[in-house]
Amino acid sequence: QLQLVESGGGLVQPGGSLRLSCAASGFTLDYYAIGWFRQAPGKEREGVSCVTPSGGSTVYLDSVKGRFTISRDNSKNTVYLQMNSLKPEDTAVYYCAAVRALRWCQIWSGYDYWGQGTQVTVSS
Repeated sequence: QLQLVESGGGLVQPGGSLRLSCAASGFTLDYYAIGWFRQAPGKEREGVSCVTPSGGSTVYLDSVKGRFTISRDNSKNTVYLQMNSLKPEDTAVYYCAAVRALRWCQIWSGYDYWGQGTQVTVSS
């Protein structure tokens, strides 16, 4: 059974850091692009970052560029989102998702498999 599980969310003060993990089971991530999405209360879900299967190409939402870094360790079947300099507007439920695609990752509507999400709250 194909499954994605996010972890690493929590409560952090503005300016702080968190690292989210997305662990896959039931399939290998070697052929899958992975995206991180978020949804804040009352807002639509948006794509935050994504990475191609090789890790050679990454994409970031403009508002997180320079603060967030996506990476993957295919040997551990896990993708990470390092979030630094967090702001209150980063507060949301963060989801990871997967799509079988070798050369792209930024077609946000194309993702097939989703995790349950992890809450990130940035507040003093």
